[in-house]
Amino acid sequence: MTFQSPKAQMPVQHFQVYMAEDFRVAHGVNEGDALGVADELLLEDIYRLRPGARAGRLALSQPQPVAQTGTRPAPAFRIAGGSELGAAGHALHLDALLTFMAPHGETLEALVLVETDPAGLIAATYLLPLAPLAPRTGYTLVTIDRDKARARLAQSASVSFTRSTRITMADGRQVPVEELRPGDRILTKDSGPQVLRWIGRQTLRAVGAFAPITIAPGALNNTGPLTLSPNHRLFVYQRTDWLGTGTREVMVRAINLVNGTSVVQSAGGFVEYYQLLFDKHEIIYAEGIAAESLFVDMTTRPVVPEAVRERLAGSAHPVEMGQELSPGELSRADAVELLRRASSC
Repeated sequence: MTFQSPKAQMPVQHFQVYMAEDFRVAHGVNEGDALGVADELLLEDIYRLRPGARAGRLALSQPQPVAQTGTRPAPAFRIAGGSELGAAGHALHLDALLTFMAPHGETLEALVLVETDPAGLIAATYLLPLAPLAPRTGYTLVTIDRDKARARLAQSASVSFTRSTRITMADGRQVPVEELRPGDRILTKDSGPQVLRWIGRQTLRAVGAFAPITIAPGALNNTGPLTLSPNHRLFVYQRTDWLGTGTREVMVRAINLVNGTSVVQSAGGFVEYYQLLFDKHEIIYAEGIAAESLFVDMTTRPVVPEAVRERLAGSAHPVEMGQELSPGELSRADAVELLRRASSC
């Protein structure tokens, strides 16, 4: 087996979205119309998800600044290669944050994303729900907000640890994440002891994109239960290539490891999330296994105070962290066990 060497590359964000055509007005002024951009939407219209509609994976790469066109916000994101939906390289604009009300009074937030071709024409519109959409349910549009869309996208993309997660310090102590303070020295995989520059804290409803993932003790050789945000990536060094990836150093997203037994996603109530930021993107140790720190790019920038962003501009530089495994490479029922064995043998 010839193993590949890791390459420095920008992390790609992955989101599960619906095509706008799958979410149409069932009752209201725009009855029959598919979801559109914010300027076309009317409050009080009632939407329903098409029976059998399936969410697809939309991959976003580091965005590049573009000129603003009309009222559509800039900069644009870019659709990354390997995305299940959209055309690689097309611009992707974050249009608005929508709030819907379900029949029993509960609210649901969703983001509207607009893909444009090189000529600036709309190629597709997507709905990114931040909580699960139920079939055969009417959702009444109650608010349209352009200003808060970036912040909500950033929250869903930020990698976070939950309260009580034990982080390995430079001196070997295991300290709960909520007890950490800026200036603490944390052990990192590649850079040795590093100073923690900023800690973010958010309390969010634990639904959809914010429902945490828990990895049971020992499932990946972790010493205790490890609970993370869904997009949080773990680093695994394969002593033996059980999954046949051809590389020793791999990154895996927590959401792609869910198997219903040793790795589960829990929805309901609220979750307290913590983000850890260093001078640059790092791999640290949580419950004894390697996990990434917050990476500051155009997607996650809104969660970090402006003064901190300016001081830590270097944290957006790509570093070698291993090849990220795709959901297809982790589709085997025993993928978690194989990764555990690969890092142990």
